[in-house]
Amino acid sequence: MSIKIERISDALIEEISYILNNKVKNKDINFVTVTDVKVSNDLGHAKVYFTVLDESKIDITLKALKEASGFIRHELRERVDIRQIPELSFVYDESINEAKKIEDIIEKLHEEN
Repeated sequence: MSIKIERISDALIEEISYILNNKVKNKDINFVTVTDVKVSNDLGHAKVYFTVLDESKIDITLKALKEASGFIRHELRERVDIRQIPELSFVYDESINEAKKIEDIIEKLHEEN
């Protein structure tokens, strides 16, 4: 990944997080944390990885994020200095759950020894 793409990804993480916490008024988007943004090389598309505090609301939150994506892109146009704001797709970040499972297994192994 180029330095330019990394900088844009970092800027998008910061700005999308700000927009979700301060600008979006949808109550279904409470307690969303943006964990990563993967931007395509042509800057036309960005996958926004997120987690939520209450895992039972993943589907509701994902639907609300998809509905708010146009508003988020509009806000990004004013906040990020790039020619083209990428299309946003939101993906629930499973890596935290996977890391927790691995951590539990390691802890269990240590207890057995």
